[in-house]
Parts: sequence; C-alpha cells; structure tokens
Amino acid sequence: MAEIGGIAADALRSYIERIERLEEEKAALAADIREVYAQAKGDGFDPKIMRQVYRIRKMDSADREEQEHLLEIYKRALGMGLAAE
Repeated sequence: MAEIGGIAADALRSYIERIERLEEEKAALAADIREVYAQAKGDGFDPKIMRQVYRIRKMDSADREEQEHLLEIYKRALGMGLAAE
C-alpha cells in the first residue's frame, strides 16, 4: 500500500469509490421514490400528505402521541381547534 504524505492512497481511493457507488445508488433510489409519488398523484393521492403520513409512521408511538398532543394545544391556542380556550 503506497503512502503519500502519511496517507494510505489505496485505502483512501477504495473509500472514495465506495462512497461514489453508494451516492449513485442513493440517487437511483430517490428517483424511484419520486416515481412512486408521481404514480400515486396520478391516482388522485396528495404526495404532500403522503410524505407527512410516511414521517408519522416512522416515528416512535410515544413521540407521535406527544407531537399530536402539542399540535392540538397549539391549534387551540390559535383558535383553530374545536373549542377555542
């Protein structure tokens, strides 16, 4: 393994090439995800709402409940809830 300036060049090149391949895969996956949202939109679904549902589903149930509770409190404080306090 050749060292240049104290850096193992072959190892560094290997890491960089792995990162480049993974970034290409990530870009391909992002394109696939955009295509799924586009298909869903074509079927009448709202992609913005679908993204929100996706984020909510990823959350831990306790975190989700806390967020929903705080959202309801904030909405009521702004007179947006069922019963403004």
